[in-house]
Amino acid sequence: MYAIVEIAGQQIKVAKDQKVFVNRLPVEEGKSVSFDNVLLIGDGDNITIGAPAINGAQIGAKVVKHLKGDKVIVFKKKRRKGYRVKNGHRQALSEIVIESIVASGATPAKKEEAKKAPAKKAAPKKAAKADDLKKIEGVGPKAAEAMVAAGLDTFAKVAKAKPEAISTILSDASSNLAHLVTDTWPKQAQLAADGKWDELKELQDRLDGGIEK
Repeated sequence: MYAIVEIAGQQIKVAKDQKVFVNRLPVEEGKSVSFDNVLLIGDGDNITIGAPAINGAQIGAKVVKHLKGDKVIVFKKKRRKGYRVKNGHRQALSEIVIESIVASGATPAKKEEAKKAPAKKAAPKKAAKADDLKKIEGVGPKAAEAMVAAGLDTFAKVAKAKPEAISTILSDASSNLAHLVTDTWPKQAQLAADGKWDELKELQDRLDGGIEK
């Protein structure tokens, strides 16, 4: 028994246990694959021709390996123009072995695109607006940038962080930030997160070199 089937845009005559090289298939090596666009099946003197494909017919195969074909040289030249272009090309191929030829009654190959309904694109989530960390006494533009890059982009997040962790973030970002005293930054951030601006100002007035007096 033999068949003529369309595989990856090519019409190929195949038989059981035959190895065939086709254009690269999006299937992993060792995986099985089926083709239902069977145009003709011959079994001795009986020949079935599709219109254009045979309903219920299917070719089962297994992907042996992926490879590249022989190099093909493409040379272009224009006389008296000084134009010469030489390119090489190796076609991406898949080696498959035909495992079965089913003349009728086969289950159509499942197509994920048809099976799955078009996925609705989720509306992009609006990124939370970062707080102005420079309102914390001792935090300058560079320090604020380093903290935001590390994920501490709001007063609430800074309030939950330990001073030692903040110091590590600053030191890793730049040696010029390693001298900053961060002992009161979580406390200041908590007041800012709670909207207690008057208390924050009183605390900052008591600070001396970043340390609460």
